[in-house]
Amino acid sequence: MIDHEENTAPQELGSEQIAESSTPRVDLTEFAEYTERIKQEFSKVLIGNEHLVELLYASLLCQGHVLLEGVPGLAKTLSAKVMARTLQADFTRIQFTPDLMPSDIIGTSIFSQQSSAFEFQQGPIFSNIVLIDEINRAPAKTQAALFEVMEEHQVSFDGVRYEMEFPFFVIATQNPIEQEGTYRLPEAQLDRFLMKIKLQYPNPTEELEILNRYKNNVKDRDLSIINKVLKPKALKKMQILLNEIHVEPQILQYIVDLIQETRQNVKVYFGASPRASLALLSTSRALAAIRGRDFVLPDDVQAMAPHVLNHRIILTPETEMQGESTKAVIQEIIDIVELPR
Repeated sequence: MIDHEENTAPQELGSEQIAESSTPRVDLTEFAEYTERIKQEFSKVLIGNEHLVELLYASLLCQGHVLLEGVPGLAKTLSAKVMARTLQADFTRIQFTPDLMPSDIIGTSIFSQQSSAFEFQQGPIFSNIVLIDEINRAPAKTQAALFEVMEEHQVSFDGVRYEMEFPFFVIATQNPIEQEGTYRLPEAQLDRFLMKIKLQYPNPTEELEILNRYKNNVKDRDLSIINKVLKPKALKKMQILLNEIHVEPQILQYIVDLIQETRQNVKVYFGASPRASLALLSTSRALAAIRGRDFVLPDDVQAMAPHVLNHRIILTPETEMQGESTKAVIQEIIDIVELPR
């Protein structure tokens, strides 16, 4: 179960007008087929995470990376593994620990007796889908090894650039920073993630369903039942198609108004950057396509705002001392900003 502020009903102001003025422009048949199949694969092993599937899928379509945060035992790693298995691509898992070195991630030079020269040995980051488990267990020096590869999809070593193959998608997990033995991710590292998704405990109904499903097999999760759904060629086609999702000028202005409010709000010390604006636009487009629409509604922007912004704004010390959360402040900002007319 994830922590989100999703509005399932259209907004009374703005949504209907935009929907009425929009005629079908893009054939989203493939989008609908792939979305449904991916959700079906997730449902085989996960319960109560339908919106999480949409968020992970949207990030993949936007060529962004995802940070999953939650206490141990909320299926963060399992969710990442299932997402990886739905794609026809290579998968690597890296367990971050306090003694992990940057060379353990990106690779290092090894002397070859055959060539009598040093050769670059690629590290585990060279894969299509990379799961970084407990990213905040490693110190800042190791975390910094991810800066270039996550932003530019390449690794520079001894003056040589090594390009990552398509697709390149990083799913990182972390425990809350209050947990013992963790290191806070610097803002520059957090900004490499398109979204930060906070997972919460399942509700009683979902937890009972989990117990009923796994009462005879508590420890093992048979991921071999997950079918590969999406090929890289199809993924590339949908990423290109995403650019055709229509965005009305008033939706663009609405995104600008939200971002501007993060910079002016008295509870926010450091507001969102233009990168956040672009992230909110691209993820809103992806969510619209996933939900079968070729146009963006204010609902899409509002659904994505908490996940796009919660790691990109810093609250004032006074706000934090009063016990207010980033989630609550973002919701206040959404409530303050007027909807498009």
